[in-house]
Amino acid sequence: MNFQFPDLTPVLPEAFLVLGALLLLLIDLSIKNKNATAFISLVLLMVTGFTVYSTPSGVTFGGMFSVDAYSSFFKYIFILSAAMAILVSGRYLRWRNEEHGEYYTLILLSTAGMMIMASAADLITIYLGLELMALSTYVLAGFIRGEVKSNESALKYFLLGAFSSAFLLYGISLIYGLTGITRLNLVASAISESGLVDNPVLFMALLMFVVAFGFKVAAAPFHMWAPDVYEGAPTPVTAFMSVGPKAAGFAVMARVFLVALHSLQADWTTVLVPIAILTMAVGNIIALSQQNIKRMLAYSSIAHAGYALIGLITGTSAGISAMMNYLIIYAFMNIGAFSIVIILDKGRVPASSDRLDNFKGLAKTHPVPAFLMLIFMFSLTGIPPTAGFMGKFYLFMNAVEAGYTFVVLAAVFFSVISAYFYLRVVKFMYMEEPEEGEIPAASMSTAPVSITIVLAVTALAVLLIGVYPEALLAMAKNSALIF
Repeated sequence: MNFQFPDLTPVLPEAFLVLGALLLLLIDLSIKNKNATAFISLVLLMVTGFTVYSTPSGVTFGGMFSVDAYSSFFKYIFILSAAMAILVSGRYLRWRNEEHGEYYTLILLSTAGMMIMASAADLITIYLGLELMALSTYVLAGFIRGEVKSNESALKYFLLGAFSSAFLLYGISLIYGLTGITRLNLVASAISESGLVDNPVLFMALLMFVVAFGFKVAAAPFHMWAPDVYEGAPTPVTAFMSVGPKAAGFAVMARVFLVALHSLQADWTTVLVPIAILTMAVGNIIALSQQNIKRMLAYSSIAHAGYALIGLITGTSAGISAMMNYLIIYAFMNIGAFSIVIILDKGRVPASSDRLDNFKGLAKTHPVPAFLMLIFMFSLTGIPPTAGFMGKFYLFMNAVEAGYTFVVLAAVFFSVISAYFYLRVVKFMYMEEPEEGEIPAASMSTAPVSITIVLAVTALAVLLIGVYPEALLAMAKNSALIF
C-alpha cells in the first residue's frame, strides 16, 4: 500500500499561524519591549489573513479539512477579533503589571484553533480545533495572576469547558458507533441510507452536540459560566472571548447540523427553537439588574447568541448568511464597547473599574468616548441607522420567510427589553453628573494610539454597515452557498 502525503496547501494559514506563534514564544525571550512582541503578532495575523485570501478552495487529510468561502469568512472574523484584542491589550497589561509575551502567543494559538474549527469537515478535526482554542482561552482568562477574580474565572471556565468537551466526545462516540465514520458528509449519507433517522441513539448524539456547542456559544441553559468568566477575565480577553469563540461555535454548529445531521433537521430545530427563546429571555432580563458593565455585556452576549441562533434555526442558506452577517457586525460593536471600558479602567483599582456608575457624566468629562459608546449601545440595541439594526433586520426577515414568525416576535419583544439596560448607559453618560474622583478629561488625550485605532475602525464599521449593508451581506450570501 503506497502512502500518499496529504496536500498541505489548504492548511497553510493555520500552519503558518501556529508556527509563527511558537516562534514568537522563543523570540520573546530576547525582547524586553513587549510592544515589539505585540507588533510581531499583528504582522503574523496580517500575513495569515493574506494567506487565507490567497489559499484556493480544496480538501485535504482525506476530506477531514475543507477550505471554502464559508470557512474563509469566519477566518476573517477570527483574525479581525484577534488583531483588535491585541491592539487594546498592551496598555491594559501595563496598567495591571502583567505584560508578558506569552499572552500574544496564546491569542494566536486560540485563533488558530478557531480557524481549524471553521474548516473542519470531520468530527475529530472539530474536537482538535476546539481544544486548541479552549486551552488557550482558559489560560488567557486567568492571565492576571494577582487578581482573585481572574483566577476564579479561569478555574470555572476550565471545569465547565472540560464538562462540555465530554459531552462533545460522547456525541462523537455515539455517531461513530452507529455509522463507523466521523466525516460529516459521510455521516449524513450513512444516516439516510441506513435508516437511522428515527434511531433514539442518534437523537441522543444530537442532544450531546446541542449541549457541547451551546456551552461554547453561551446559549441558555448552558450559559452559567459566561457572566463570572467575562467579569473576572482581563477586559481585552473578555472582548476577544465574546466574539471569536462564539463565532467559531456557530461556524461548527452550522456544519454539523446542516451537513452531518441534515436529515434530522426537524429534530434539531425542535430542540433549538426553545433554546433560542430561552437564551434571549435569560440574557436580556438578567442584564436589567446588572451594576457591573462587564457582567451586563456578558448577559448581552448571551442574548445575542439567541439572536444568532435564529439564523441557524431556519436551516436555509439565506438564514446562515444572515447569521454570518450578524456575527461580524456583533464583533465590531462589542469589541468597540469593551474598548471604551478599557479606557475608563485607567487609574482605577480593579474592584471598582467596571462599575456602571463610572459612566455617570462621561459626556462632560470625556465627550468623544461617550459619543462612541452611544454609537455602540445604539447598535447593540438595534437602533437605526447602525449596523446592529441591519443585522437584526436580515435575521428576522429570513426567519419570517422560513415560517418562524413566533420566534421573531419573541426576539423583537426581548430586543425592546434590551433597550432599557443599553440606553441606561447612555442616560448615565449624558444625564447624570460625574462622580467625585473621576479621571480628568485631559487624560483621554493620552489614550493609546492602538486603542484609538480600534475605536475608529469599530465605530466607522458600525455606521458604514448600517448605512450600506449590501456589500457585507453579499459576501455572507456567497459564503453560505455551500449549504
